Amino acid sequence: MRRVAAIALAAAFLAAATAGAATARAPQVTALTPVARGSDYLALGDSVTFGYQEPKVVPAPDYRRASNFVGFPEQLGSALHLRVTNVSCPGETSGSLINTSVPSLACENAYRRRFPLHTRYTGSQLTYAVSFLRKHPGVRLVSLMIGANDAFRCIARTKDACASPSERQTLLTNLSRDVKQILSAVRGPAHYKGQLAIVNYYSLNYASAAVNGQSRELNQAVDSAARPFGVVFADSYGIFKQASVRFGASPCLAGLLTQLDGLVGNCGVHPTFAGQALLAQALLKAIRVSGPQPSLRLPAPPHRGGLG
Repeated sequence: MRRVAAIALAAAFLAAATAGAATARAPQVTALTPVARGSDYLALGDSVTFGYQEPKVVPAPDYRRASNFVGFPEQLGSALHLRVTNVSCPGETSGSLINTSVPSLACENAYRRRFPLHTRYTGSQLTYAVSFLRKHPGVRLVSLMIGANDAFRCIARTKDACASPSERQTLLTNLSRDVKQILSAVRGPAHYKGQLAIVNYYSLNYASAAVNGQSRELNQAVDSAARPFGVVFADSYGIFKQASVRFGASPCLAGLLTQLDGLVGNCGVHPTFAGQALLAQALLKAIRVSGPQPSLRLPAPPHRGGLG
């Protein structure tokens, strides 16, 4: 059972969109305004963007306070003195991010009913994002990290763990369609012309050729779907790989993934505080900032356990 769960979670994190049906042509975006001190930053995504930690970390996280969870948006925001609005939700799928009636992996029907998010809102992430962007012309950065939970749902709902080519293609086609719809809304109805970043997923095990091959292929597919919308790409895959070299190519042993049950080498799939710092660094490298490139000075971890 544990092996199946590990495969499911690994595949979930490697999921991303491939080619899909054509959508409306994205507007031209040129001369992007650099991110400056005091700018607004809107973060969209799933549990990684949220800063979520598994219940089995020691001590267990307190989900009753969203401030206990520090994701890469908060770390980057603290370093660059940005006003961060993080609307991510643990368990969000690409479809449920658009429409709450589309199944998620326990975001709308579980987490949001029981625990607070970083930002309180009703409706979908995308609906809120469009409204927020229209009302806040000071937004200079929007990031999106989505797709993992789409694969997890496919794995959980198919007899072969979403291994058949047809199931996989359906998953990827739907993800591609959703990514394009999300970015079309950000660039279109929201009238957002600023910097838009896609944050790629990292690999859970760089020592596995199979996992890495899937990760590279799928991240490239997400980037391809997003590229027409004038985006930049945060290379989470590359920065995690570099940090894992001295630890047998294992992000787990490198301390980048949550440690479960207090056991060394027994890791979850979510980043530790250190792992989130690498995601923030990858995003910082991808965006334009005003003045010289700053060093990333990270805030202290929150005073609670469960950060791996």
